[in-house]
Amino acid sequence: MSGILERVIVALDFPDGESALRFVDEAGGRLTWYKVGLQLYLSEGESIVRKLKERGKKVFLDLKLHDIPNTVKGAVRAISRLGVDMITVHATGGGDMIRAAREGAGDADMIIVAVTILTSLSHEDLVSFGYSLDTVSIVKNLSEISLTAGADGIVCSPLEVGYLKNNLNGTFIAVTPGIRFSEDAAGDQKRVSTPEEAIAAGADYIVMGRSLTAAGNLRERLDQLGSIPFPRP
Repeated sequence: MSGILERVIVALDFPDGESALRFVDEAGGRLTWYKVGLQLYLSEGESIVRKLKERGKKVFLDLKLHDIPNTVKGAVRAISRLGVDMITVHATGGGDMIRAAREGAGDADMIIVAVTILTSLSHEDLVSFGYSLDTVSIVKNLSEISLTAGADGIVCSPLEVGYLKNNLNGTFIAVTPGIRFSEDAAGDQKRVSTPEEAIAAGADYIVMGRSLTAAGNLRERLDQLGSIPFPRP
């Protein structure tokens, strides 16, 4: 059974590959999963994925694909050739788009997770968009559409993950961004929690960025994370 550090996905929100890989090498074998987002991928392209895989790391390519189904299908087919371990699509792209993503993945051993509502958005933001439901209900609806269409899991805030785990049928992977240590600032995230809270609520993977990448005491931070029980007590 895996420990918590194998379920931590570090967001490599660095401007270039050299800085990102310096952090990866500093963390060494203690961390397995790394998230390559839009900024780093546009800066370094496929090479950053290859360099992470050469180091034996698992890559979460977080490009949040959101387009017409055929375009997304082609994009996922291209991504599948890189050996990426997990990718994101936007749940609001709809069931047809997610089914197309599944088809594009083919036989690749790649997890597809659907992003529900960004953790940088609050309920007030959703109301301003015209949503009338509460945030949890919106996330639940988007999750049901995504999982029915073939997604392996969903991305949601830690504030919704417990409800989803208790109210959706079947097993699915829950990835929760917006994770901070209690002493850290929330930054541009609005729906956040601590690692302990997210894991206790049912998260399978937690995404952490600046709490680790900007830490001057990385070893202590990893020791702190490593003390959290997983599987859950």
